[in-house]
Amino acid sequence: MESKKDAPLLPKHALECIPQVDFCRTALDLAWHALSESIFNHCIRVFLIARWLARKEASEWSEEGRLPLLFVACICHDLGTSNIYNGSQRFEVEGADAAERHLLSHGLSESESRKVWVAIALHTSPGIAERIDPLTRLVRFGVMMDFSQATREAMGAVGYTTEIEIYLPRLDIEKVLGDSVVSQATGPHERPDCLTWPSSEKHPKGSWPGLLLRAHLENPNHEGVNPAF
Repeated sequence: MESKKDAPLLPKHALECIPQVDFCRTALDLAWHALSESIFNHCIRVFLIARWLARKEASEWSEEGRLPLLFVACICHDLGTSNIYNGSQRFEVEGADAAERHLLSHGLSESESRKVWVAIALHTSPGIAERIDPLTRLVRFGVMMDFSQATREAMGAVGYTTEIEIYLPRLDIEKVLGDSVVSQATGPHERPDCLTWPSSEKHPKGSWPGLLLRAHLENPNHEGVNPAF
């Protein structure tokens, strides 16, 4: 596979929306080098959508001083699906840990860094992420609107999401992301040929990674988007 260029390749409109502070620029670089283009584009779209929603709702997270944390939460929310950040925990927690370490290393407070941790760790937790705090809610809705036409329609975001997909193409994100999560669960330390449930913190039974893994184990020859996506 052709290696990426040193700097992220983003359209002008997307670049202009990214907060121009050091920890945002370096978080963007982390994501660019860790993620596939498909997942990277998804993370940028999630930020743009979450920013759009924050502005629509006049949220404090649309303000100049708060927007950088929203950006880091969005751009880092799938870091745990990459090989670089593939640890023993489920991908949401690995990504949350990586983002928190990044922010702390740039001098942000523990409380601010923990807000981002929570937003990333819970972004696949329906019914909790929407209600636990405003930042986590924005990240959750950014993800849902990028994947769900019904959510886009309910939030009045169809026009905007269609617009940004023109210059940030989807590139089969549903299949790429689902396959990335499953490939971590069925790595060399697991038994991908076995239909019994592997015991691992990487994919607890009730979690989204666990549901993706179960669907894969039940139909390992399926070639399309994971049925549990």
